[in-house]
Amino acid sequence: MKSFDVVIVGAGPAGMAAAAETSQAGLSTLVLDEQTRPGGQIYRDVEASNAARRRLLGLDYETGADLAAALRASNAEYVPGAVVWNIDGGKRIDYSAGGSSHSVTANSLVVATGAIERPTPMPGWTLPGVTSVGAVQILLKTSGIVVEDVVLVGSGPLLWLAATQLIAAGAPPKAIVETVPRSRYGEAARHIGKALPGWRYLVKGFAMMRAVKKAGVPVHRDAGNIVVEGETAAAAVTFTSGGTRHRIETGHIALHQGVVPNQQITRLLNCEHRFDASQRAFLPILDENFETSVADVFVAGDGAGIGGAKSAAMRGRLVAMRIAEKAGKSSPKGREELRAELRRDAAVRPLLEALYAPSHDVLAPHDSTMVCRCEEITAGQIREAVALGAPGPNQIKSFLRSGMGPCQGRMCGLAVTEIIAAARGEEPSAIDYYRIRPPLKPLLLSELAGLDRGAPREAAE
Repeated sequence: MKSFDVVIVGAGPAGMAAAAETSQAGLSTLVLDEQTRPGGQIYRDVEASNAARRRLLGLDYETGADLAAALRASNAEYVPGAVVWNIDGGKRIDYSAGGSSHSVTANSLVVATGAIERPTPMPGWTLPGVTSVGAVQILLKTSGIVVEDVVLVGSGPLLWLAATQLIAAGAPPKAIVETVPRSRYGEAARHIGKALPGWRYLVKGFAMMRAVKKAGVPVHRDAGNIVVEGETAAAAVTFTSGGTRHRIETGHIALHQGVVPNQQITRLLNCEHRFDASQRAFLPILDENFETSVADVFVAGDGAGIGGAKSAAMRGRLVAMRIAEKAGKSSPKGREELRAELRRDAAVRPLLEALYAPSHDVLAPHDSTMVCRCEEITAGQIREAVALGAPGPNQIKSFLRSGMGPCQGRMCGLAVTEIIAAARGEEPSAIDYYRIRPPLKPLLLSELAGLDRGAPREAAE
């Protein structure tokens, strides 16, 4: 079995930056990533994008090309199309690639799996024609395909970014239905002073809103009681805004309520976690060098807490510096300057988290709303199980099988925790999350049977 000084899971901004840094320090480095090309979600397919597509996706997207080039130029071994499905306490990593499974070991493990979109359970969200805003972006980034007449529903910076990108692509959204309550603006305003070091993000946000207004896209604010209508597919979205009930006919609806750290691997490794009330999500407990409670397991990027692509790359470099330092390969030169830059970049986060906290509708869905899509479990069934004595997500899993489908709880975990907490009158921190067990992702028996056939680089080819 091949061993590496460092194994990095994920080739987004954090993973790419970390790999370039560790390989430069002389550490043998392996990067495993599910996608066919580096970039992660934010820089997805940046290497394959032509100049026109990069222009419409914006200057921030182009930054990913430099990170990808640095990864390619490094001595790190990079395996695309690699699905990590198990990691044990000895840092043995099992993954599938090229039709079979392989195992490697690591002295240090970097979890750079980033963020996932928050579950958004609401009436009709499982109908064909309903997707996430992130999925709309994926179509645009990978294939140049735009979803026409889409209604964007929810809140968060990504909602406005996707709107401006669709406008630039010549397919403006039919409408934006924003769920931010009016009271949130006052709450967020308290953070403006501390957010000023991140003024560029504020300028960018206002610029996106101006672009939406200039394009004539209707924006319905303070929306609630959202229902996606349709029998066999989405046909319309109805909601209350300004004291009036509205109905917009459309076959394409994209939902978004922010992004949350992808905690599957850190949960699998039994790393300690805490519930962050401002992000309404669980975060791994980390030291100042982003090392978890499990020795030599680090989290880089948005998996350590949502910070955005620029912060993710800086976190990746800081993690790499610490690993190199522990291995006696380099001194922490420039680390304090990088930490200071990271603090400046993160200054805007409290304002954004206060303004774009998830809506009450998705934290407390109606009894009839399906929460676990894989097993078709409703919010009412979860509340009934709590009334029968189920104290947490793992007992709910035993009662109802929620969290046991192909997504392994990614699409329902936080929603289940919030529902249980509300039903029991407790905080989500007391309820906790699903226990995660292998395989992390579905795999074929043939892939398992072919364990360790071929070397990592051969698998990529």
